[in-house]
Amino acid sequence: MDALLLVEQGLNGLQLGVMLFLMAAGLTLVFGIMDLINLAHGTFYMVGAYLTAALVPVLGSFPLALAAAVLLTALLGLVVEAVALRTLYRRDHLDQVLATFGLILFFNELVKIVFGPVPIFLNPPAALAGTVDLFGLKYPAFRLAILAVGIAVAVFLWLLIARTRVGMLIRAGATNREMVMALGVDVRRLFGLVFALGCGLAGLAGAMAGPVLAVQVGMGEQILILTFVVIVIGGIGSIRGALAGALLVGMVDTLGRALLPAAFRLVMDAANASAAGAALASMAIYVLMAVVLAIRPKGLFPAH
Repeated sequence: MDALLLVEQGLNGLQLGVMLFLMAAGLTLVFGIMDLINLAHGTFYMVGAYLTAALVPVLGSFPLALAAAVLLTALLGLVVEAVALRTLYRRDHLDQVLATFGLILFFNELVKIVFGPVPIFLNPPAALAGTVDLFGLKYPAFRLAILAVGIAVAVFLWLLIARTRVGMLIRAGATNREMVMALGVDVRRLFGLVFALGCGLAGLAGAMAGPVLAVQVGMGEQILILTFVVIVIGGIGSIRGALAGALLVGMVDTLGRALLPAAFRLVMDAANASAAGAALASMAIYVLMAVVLAIRPKGLFPAH
């Protein structure tokens, strides 16, 4: 594998890591503060992608459609939290799993009714449709934009969590929820805000993924498994952990899929090397998770 291809795969790994961070940041806060296992988090990723695809022709602008989709996804999350999830906070985790799995089925069927079962292919904005020359490597401009958005969101979340009163309450809630309640904080409002923020970030991830992947029913479940791996590696309730875990998973998954088949070709024929490399690459992130948990059972940067 030449150096340019290795750099390209490294950038792809960073881009996947950024997408996973957008998903994991909201999910880890929801679980860390609300103690809610939300299997439907990937649903809001799907909703954000579909809303962006639907609004681009209406608004005539990808950035406007993206902003509107993120806002609408956050509002949808606020409604879902108030109507369907608020009664689950004191329930067993099994009840939460079953209820949020029901939300997955409901929204998948609703999206299929509204948009149809055929995947939608969303074009990137014209200004980002080309490539950028990075020292001889032609890399898609839109993928670089995803990296930039991810960095901007990470900085925004750091400022929100570290420098604002709301962030102080979120940190306190992730560390000691009972103390926050004892101080007289409106926990229902805090929970609604955190859930809406998480859904908005998932919607942003879906909107940014639309021009890279096909927008289709069930796309949220595909990324949800990786997202759970990220928050386990990073530490539940930790934004810093979500970022570190996402970048690790993104790099290991992408480089594993690129390098392992090539490595096996040195000792076996191409067909068997591709099969063996792909099989081991799909296991790489779980091996990474096992190693991290063996060294740090609560993850890299746990909030608790």
